[in-house]
Amino acid sequence: MNYTIKGNTLPYVEVTLNEGESIKCEGGSMSWMSPNLKMETKGGGIGKMFSKAFTGESMFHNKYTCTSGTGMIAFASSFPGQIMALNIEPGKEVICQKSAFLASTEGVERSVFFQKKLGAGFFGGEGFIMQKLTGRGVAFVEIDGSVEIKELAAGEQIIIDTGYMALMDSTCSMDIKSVGGVKNSLLGGEGLFNTVVTGPGKVYLQSMPFSKLAGMISINTST
Repeated sequence: MNYTIKGNTLPYVEVTLNEGESIKCEGGSMSWMSPNLKMETKGGGIGKMFSKAFTGESMFHNKYTCTSGTGMIAFASSFPGQIMALNIEPGKEVICQKSAFLASTEGVERSVFFQKKLGAGFFGGEGFIMQKLTGRGVAFVEIDGSVEIKELAAGEQIIIDTGYMALMDSTCSMDIKSVGGVKNSLLGGEGLFNTVVTGPGKVYLQSMPFSKLAGMISINTST
């Protein structure tokens, strides 16, 4: 398998498959493909289907297999930003927001990731339930806006405003921290809580979370 990420603010990834190779994605994610690819819809078992329902995904995914020669398939982003290719392998698992996953090779598995601390899930802006990418292979993920990668040492922390964290290595941990002070909370414009990520590991930050943009649009259209 080979791939090329193209485009600017609305990127897409074009994947080249050899005969017998496959790639999987959410239903409706395919943008265009060559005619020698065969699609098969799969559920992945009752347990995985229910876990997908928890994260707001479709309970089914589509698998595309090249039946002869060389095939091509493309997946476009759903929001202005970037597409990143991540190499997933044992010891290099990734925790991501629910909307980040775009497509992956067959060896990559997605599962529900529950925040260990309830507060981090309910107030941290990423939701109580996130996704964990495990296994071995390549996963394509979407970043809202531009991406900034921070490498945290063991015990090093970074404070992130709600929604700006797209991904983090599974070696990192996440919690919440109160902004502090009634005046700061009510008048500071930053909400009541921030997300605190502790290393070691990489944290992938996004410059324009979809939730932020949707809120701005909602405010502007209501006034």
